[in-house]
Amino acid sequence: MYKNKSIAVVIPCYNEETQIKRVIETMPEYVDQIVVVDDFSEDDTVSVVQNLAQSDSKIELIRHNQNSGCGGALATGYIWARDNDFDIAVRMDGDGQMDPKDLKSLLDPVVTGQTDYSKGNRLYTGEAFKLIPKARYFGNSVLTLLTKIASGYWHVADSQSGYTAMNSKVLSTLDWRLMYTRYGQPNHLLIMLNVLNFRVRDVPVKPIYGIGEKSGMKVRKVIFTLSWLLLKNFFWRMKEKYFIRDFHPLIFFYFLGFLFSFLTVFLFARLFYKWWLIGSIPPINALAAMFSFLGASLFSLFAMWFDMEANKDLK
Repeated sequence: MYKNKSIAVVIPCYNEETQIKRVIETMPEYVDQIVVVDDFSEDDTVSVVQNLAQSDSKIELIRHNQNSGCGGALATGYIWARDNDFDIAVRMDGDGQMDPKDLKSLLDPVVTGQTDYSKGNRLYTGEAFKLIPKARYFGNSVLTLLTKIASGYWHVADSQSGYTAMNSKVLSTLDWRLMYTRYGQPNHLLIMLNVLNFRVRDVPVKPIYGIGEKSGMKVRKVIFTLSWLLLKNFFWRMKEKYFIRDFHPLIFFYFLGFLFSFLTVFLFARLFYKWWLIGSIPPINALAAMFSFLGASLFSLFAMWFDMEANKDLK
């Protein structure tokens, strides 16, 4: 128990035989249950956890009979925590990249009712740029910007961080079967939380790298995959939050922003074609293209501003 709240830590695992023992053995004493969800590992992860469970009754091992992705393993763990009436559910990955010393900082705002969902932010520290591999740091920065737009949580950064804590209301309200199951799960979850108006807070945590962890993430591939995921779910959030649940005029601004953006691409393509064809640019074509560009920029920025204002109480 932590401040009279029961705590379940969900650990999704896939081929973490070298790291999972350290993760479990360094778990703080106040954690009531350690829910290890093995996502059909091909190494000795299960054997390591089973050996530890013989001497630690807190360990609950759940095994998948096929690989479901990190999000699928998390959903299994969250459903278990919900069905067993835990007050707080924490996510800690099995690769050892999440410092147990930061857990109290994540728990405090949730336990005291200041927020519904807290997440680690590895970018607060000035050491982040030095510690995080440069390709991942760049990819994280790009995805953070895109996630701000897609999720509506403009105050949240380091959207890829999986070190999180949520209260029982979040656990019982979300339909975990709908959560994205692969890389992009943290981003998709933020969008789901925003539609339901849950409060989210960033908490500074220490980035840990170079301890023997193995990452299966390919930054170049993931950026394009997640960009498409975020675009689709951005439109879903607009529909669910600002049209179906509570009509908001910002959807007109976003609509006009997208309309003028497509028009801008067409007009500039036409402009350069004219330049190539006749060797000069007709003034009316240039004015039309610039007017369209300005319209797209202004409508989009105003829409983002309205979105930021609509979500300012969810900090």
